[in-house]
Amino acid sequence: MLRRLLKILGIIVLVFVIALGVLYAIFNEPLPKGRSGPEADALAEKMLASLNHELYENTRFLEWSLRNGSHLYKWDRQLRKAEVQWDEYRVELDLINTSSSIGFRNGERLNANENEDVVAKAISMFNNDSFWLVAPYKVFDPGTQREVVPLEDGSDGLLVTYNSGGSTPGDSYLWVLQPSGFPKSFKMWVKIIPIGGVEATWDEWLVTESGAFLPKSHVMGPLEFSMGEVRGYNQ
Repeated sequence: MLRRLLKILGIIVLVFVIALGVLYAIFNEPLPKGRSGPEADALAEKMLASLNHELYENTRFLEWSLRNGSHLYKWDRQLRKAEVQWDEYRVELDLINTSSSIGFRNGERLNANENEDVVAKAISMFNNDSFWLVAPYKVFDPGTQREVVPLEDGSDGLLVTYNSGGSTPGDSYLWVLQPSGFPKSFKMWVKIIPIGGVEATWDEWLVTESGAFLPKSHVMGPLEFSMGEVRGYNQ
């Protein structure tokens, strides 16, 4: 009986592995190669101009949430601090000197050992979740490489690779743009997704109180996720 059960389990695992291989072969896209240099930088500048980049740069406070409101953020871009909340935790995150960050559980300050672990999680959450809010504005971040990539429809896409910084250096994103340079979507080659070229939309935008463009939601395959109550303001 045990031998038969193990055989059935082995068949199930084999079928699962084969199915994954088929899906990978069908949907995986290799990372495209493009042209770096002034042309790529100009395309990145065109995208920023279409988004009123200057108004974003002058926006002090950003607020949003993810995971159905279970991850809550308030970011002071001027002081480079952020408040991060999830479950019973709240972290006052210092984005310049992260070791100065303070964590709380149910309103009680954490001891040193607990604080280190909770702050590390808050940093990882902030890096990931803020990217879904402000990625278009990060195309000239330190450590980025920009390339122009010809797309199938004859237009040019902007491939941005983050060689350093953040929680997952080496990730690449191919921006698909409107003729004006305004972002429509990006394709991803990232460590946490085994299939390359997965596409996520950037086509539902909010004009905030400060005038900055920020996304209200994204669609990625069968998944749609909201950015919550998005705000961008100065006072």
